[in-house]
Amino acid sequence: MFGVLIAAFLLGAVGLSPPAATRAAPRQAVQAPTLKWQRGGCYSSWCETGWYSSPAVADLDNDGTMEVIGSAYSIVVLDGATGALEWRVKSGHDLIEPDADNVGRTWSGVVVADVDGNDDLEIVTAHSGGYVSVYNHEGYFEPGWPQNPASNEFRSLAVADLDGDGDMEIVVGLARLNRVNVWVLEHSGDTRSGWPQLSDDEGSAAGLYNDNVGLGDLDGDGVLELVIPSDTITICAYEPDGSHLTTHEMYHGHSGHDMDHWGEVPAYVDLEYETRGWGPCYTESTARANFANGPANVVDVNGDGSNEVVVIGDVHDCHTSPYTDLYNGPYIFNADRSRFDASGFDWTTLPVDTGAPVIQDYGVIESVQPNPVTVDLDGDGYLEIIYPSYDGRMHAFWLDKTEHHNWPYSIYDAAEGFYRFASEPVVADLDDDGHPEVIFGSWVEKGADQTGKLHILDYQGNSLHEVNLPAAHSGDWNGALAAPTLANIDGDADLELVLNTAHSGLVAYDLPGTTNARILWSTGRGNYQRTGAVLYGSLQSSDKSVRPILPGPGDVLTYTITLRNPGPALAGACVTDTLPAEVHYLGNLWASSGSYGEASGVITWTGSVPAATPITITFGVTVSEQITSPYAISNTALIDDGQGNVWQRQKTIIANGYPVYLPAIQRQ
Repeated sequence: MFGVLIAAFLLGAVGLSPPAATRAAPRQAVQAPTLKWQRGGCYSSWCETGWYSSPAVADLDNDGTMEVIGSAYSIVVLDGATGALEWRVKSGHDLIEPDADNVGRTWSGVVVADVDGNDDLEIVTAHSGGYVSVYNHEGYFEPGWPQNPASNEFRSLAVADLDGDGDMEIVVGLARLNRVNVWVLEHSGDTRSGWPQLSDDEGSAAGLYNDNVGLGDLDGDGVLELVIPSDTITICAYEPDGSHLTTHEMYHGHSGHDMDHWGEVPAYVDLEYETRGWGPCYTESTARANFANGPANVVDVNGDGSNEVVVIGDVHDCHTSPYTDLYNGPYIFNADRSRFDASGFDWTTLPVDTGAPVIQDYGVIESVQPNPVTVDLDGDGYLEIIYPSYDGRMHAFWLDKTEHHNWPYSIYDAAEGFYRFASEPVVADLDDDGHPEVIFGSWVEKGADQTGKLHILDYQGNSLHEVNLPAAHSGDWNGALAAPTLANIDGDADLELVLNTAHSGLVAYDLPGTTNARILWSTGRGNYQRTGAVLYGSLQSSDKSVRPILPGPGDVLTYTITLRNPGPALAGACVTDTLPAEVHYLGNLWASSGSYGEASGVITWTGSVPAATPITITFGVTVSEQITSPYAISNTALIDDGQGNVWQRQKTIIANGYPVYLPAIQRQ
């Protein structure tokens, strides 16, 4: 149901990757990135301050070239190849108001998706001041937008078709200390029934101070659940209608602490305290987690077909006043909020003491956000959990709850004389050697007159490349707080990397030797819908048509097969359509892309079906002149998405038939 190409997923999908294959010849080592362009979206003498908003890459106008879409305060669309500005709108405004002021900054990643199912991409952004905007690909508001349902900052934004009705919902989370913290908006701008939440007493909730929302199918019912960590010790989880997800029976029936729903279970480190609903904070040192800055990923960590929730908690000692932050630690929960314990991996006890904060003063250095990235680093079929932490390191936990090889990797080096933190990483096998690389940006403390770096590590946590980012165009420090984005932005054979920097605008690097790269996690929160969940392409909405439906002997039939994929891209799709004996192929097979042919009455097509670009396949046949009475002729197209799913699309015509017109009956 999309109409234009989204680039980041052309070379892979988010999530589990197959075990590494044995290769006959050694591959070239990962090459150093080279600066392509900088100061994208900047003014002549200064740049807007960039925050944690990850950019997107897409062919917005369907002209065959890629645009880079990013936001610091205003929203800018750049030519991918050169970084030249194509258009700019101020946040909360569109091109009708070119001289307006921005309503505020952009924290969450820019969303690019076909929100309304019209085969065209929209751009979705959320800002401080409580604004949410949906733009068409030319920079004008879609009908019903913008919306301003709150007055504080929206730091969380995720977009998906929650209920499977063919259009998408927009989920935003508010950075405000209030239990009403999440809105779900329809593509029309209306607030969805059952929202905002939390609106009852079945849990606790507070502000979302990072891009926290996770969307995914937790219970296998075909609709997406919403997992909402916030500034408290519980995590709320909802169905699309706003009803709460229920918990495992071990949390039920506790006098004074009945915990029937996700948002009622406190996240103590000690499972005994958690299952009874309280810990001895007033009498002794007690560790529990707060999730103000802890996004949720909804992923299948062990490949058993059921999704889990991965979230990073800020573990603190609730016995001290104020609370003492101890470390950022990973949690894995099942759909019923019980702790993950399967495939020989027991997360009922947790990794502890992963690293104390080196500094937590955003007046000195902007805060690190522990966004989890869940990918298979070693090809064993299980996901690892990678995240940056306020201890100045990048962590990578295996499901055995340990960090293997040379993980964690230290970004902060006291010998430099200033602080340095890391962004959420992206992950890709850049050199196609079967082992992915981990790529991220870093930033430095304010007033350091230094700049952050672009870091590339191997899957074992060893540094391959560290490249200084451009110096600040304005300001006294620079770096990249936001997750970078991997995509092909210039139409050549290799990938590029785009970063939204603090004081040098959008910056792009060429990644030589990445023609056969395999992407596992391409951008902030894993995809351009910013869901923190695995997204797979689907051809379920593809269709087939034929004209005319009542031909005579010798008449020409024209068949049209339209492949539609909501994304990400499907690289190995194929179509087979066996012609019935009662028709004769005309030899005029055509497709808008891919490879196609006909042999012995069998039409075939193979190719990639990108997100947001329908593929059209047409061919003509003539009806046999031997048919002298009404005769039904059917044929079926088999549409294979390359992921093990085959969709059948059948069409039937009546040859030598005749129409029957029934009288209209009007009731009085």
